[in-house]
Amino acid sequence: MAFLVHLLVCVFGMGSWVAINGLWVELPLLVMELPEGWHLPSYLTVVIQLANIGPLLVTLLHRFRPGCLSEVPIIFTILTVGTGTCVLFAFVWNMTSRVLNGHHSIAFIVLTFFLALVDCTSSVTFLPFMSRLPSYYLTTFFVGEGFSGLLPALVALAQGSGITTCVNVTESLDATSSPVTTRETHGTQGPSSPTVWAPASRLQSSYLPARFSPLVFFLLLACLMGCCLLAFFLLQRQSRAQQGSIEDLLQSQVTLHSIRPREEKDTGPLDPAESSKGKGHLEEKVAALRPAQLAFIYTLVAFVNALTNGVLPSVQTYSCLPYGPIAYHLSATLSSVASPLTCFLSIFLPNRSLPFLGVITVLGTGFGAYNMAMAALSPCPLLQGHWGGQVLIVLSWVLFSACLSYIKVMLGVILRDRSRSALVWCGAAVQLGSLVGALLMFPLVNVLRLFESADFCSLDCSA
Repeated sequence: MAFLVHLLVCVFGMGSWVAINGLWVELPLLVMELPEGWHLPSYLTVVIQLANIGPLLVTLLHRFRPGCLSEVPIIFTILTVGTGTCVLFAFVWNMTSRVLNGHHSIAFIVLTFFLALVDCTSSVTFLPFMSRLPSYYLTTFFVGEGFSGLLPALVALAQGSGITTCVNVTESLDATSSPVTTRETHGTQGPSSPTVWAPASRLQSSYLPARFSPLVFFLLLACLMGCCLLAFFLLQRQSRAQQGSIEDLLQSQVTLHSIRPREEKDTGPLDPAESSKGKGHLEEKVAALRPAQLAFIYTLVAFVNALTNGVLPSVQTYSCLPYGPIAYHLSATLSSVASPLTCFLSIFLPNRSLPFLGVITVLGTGFGAYNMAMAALSPCPLLQGHWGGQVLIVLSWVLFSACLSYIKVMLGVILRDRSRSALVWCGAAVQLGSLVGALLMFPLVNVLRLFESADFCSLDCSA
């Protein structure tokens, strides 16, 4: 039974960000048909951040109207909306509408907003729901959250989305800098000779054809969301059954107490420390967290999620593609594997020491700084063209993901043991950090264009 609950919690956690993650990994195929082209990601960034209106409303209601809003109906609603939206995506993703002087993917953008609303709101509803289950299930929830990035990436790899190869492109180039002229023997200028065109070839990247269409991909995404909805339905019944068992146990203890008054009179009153044994550990943990420590924890939550959800994902292609498509796909896939694996290992290697977590955060930020530096140096980063550069960039991305995933789990466990309200504010800090990170990187990438993309096939850094 415990294994089944762990499995349901894992599937439930997977539904937190699986929809938006799936949308991002499918973009290489989508931009080839949608009129926005590679400007589409910048539109999606803005739309996803607008969807933070969902968690903002939930957090405000929790703050000013506590108890008036239960997360259970909200979770049922957003998971149903997410599943239906994925189904609609499968059939209308390539529909365009004429706006002003051009065609735009209005249906795609609107559906993206609803998917983002689902995933953003999950941050402030899924974690509070997990407070109904024993604390050791929270780590399993974070494992499932890690799978929300891994499973879509694996499906996209099986589909062939974003996989490139070097192809030889032949172009016709003018072989002369100016028309060739001849002079006749009497000194007059003769007619110009025709321009000579010489074929030239060069290598450039080309996307491989997909093994199945986006329609199939979005239907698979809808199945994953449907599994999450089913898992939540079963978990909700499980949590109600556990609460009923606890109430029956308390009632039996009251009945036993009422029929043994003389025995209690003989033994005397219980020691207050013993009478509160069932909740003593929780109270000690609550008392142990001073306001400064809580501020540090929430700041760390926001900072870590700003890096993992906003800052570094914006530059992953810039940092990895100069080292080749293999290095890019290894860094993307293995870093996705590192997240759930680290969450799983945290079950056996837990450490709630705030100084220790601070050190791990600094270490993970160091790996992120290396990734950012290589993106800034694109298209010719350090050790470009050398196998050592490929190994370093892959290891850096994997260790960055592993370190900060461990921080997320430990901070979530600490706040879970404090109170349900602490988990609500933890979700709000997650969304705030993600928002700040995305808004910080959007002008740097799309407006100021501080990062230059690289075509590995035609890249020449010898100069």
